[in-house]
Amino acid sequence: MTYQNEKKILLIDDDIYLLNSIACYLRSEDFQVDIAENGYNGLQKIGFGQPDLIITDIMMPQLDGYDLIKEIRTNQISYKIPIILLTAKGMTSDRILGYNLGCNAYLTKPFYPQELIAIIKNIFNHIELSNKYKNNKSSLQLNTKTIKDSIFNTLTNREYKILTLVAKGYMNKEIANELKLSLRNVEKYVSRLLQKTHTRNRTELAKLALLTYFNIQKGE
Repeated sequence: MTYQNEKKILLIDDDIYLLNSIACYLRSEDFQVDIAENGYNGLQKIGFGQPDLIITDIMMPQLDGYDLIKEIRTNQISYKIPIILLTAKGMTSDRILGYNLGCNAYLTKPFYPQELIAIIKNIFNHIELSNKYKNNKSSLQLNTKTIKDSIFNTLTNREYKILTLVAKGYMNKEIANELKLSLRNVEKYVSRLLQKTHTRNRTELAKLALLTYFNIQKGE
């Protein structure tokens, strides 16, 4: 991946030496890094310009990492920002609390910098794949709707009514009774609908109608 230089990471820790060391290492990996020496300063920087990811210590004076996560996750603007907790608190209960509050990953001090990088890249890769899937799905839905609209715009009002009844599970005889048509005419209409919609049978025809919301009757 070559997205590092486009990603901004906010690093929050009251240990200045560790803060600068991690920041230096992240920059060497081509990430943009901003630093904050406490939770309040971190919140201010989030407000000025949202980072793509936040790495924060837990044990900080005044506003600790847990309270910081609460503030971030309850803010309408910042609630989606992924958060990694870096901490000397390695108890299971501490990790559970962090995950329950909404952190994306938990790394106990001391740690290998390579592991931190791997976690960061994994989070960004997951977000990228998720966005790609959503975009592809939206594009597919739009294209499908356009194709279906172009097909159904050619239907007559009578064909549309028959299609609606097919989608509701009506058989040809029931459709004939409902619309006061001969059974033979209904059969012709259904055959014509199969041709126009490029479906092979009544089941596919009904499914297509339901997918395009033809349970909402048109012109009735």
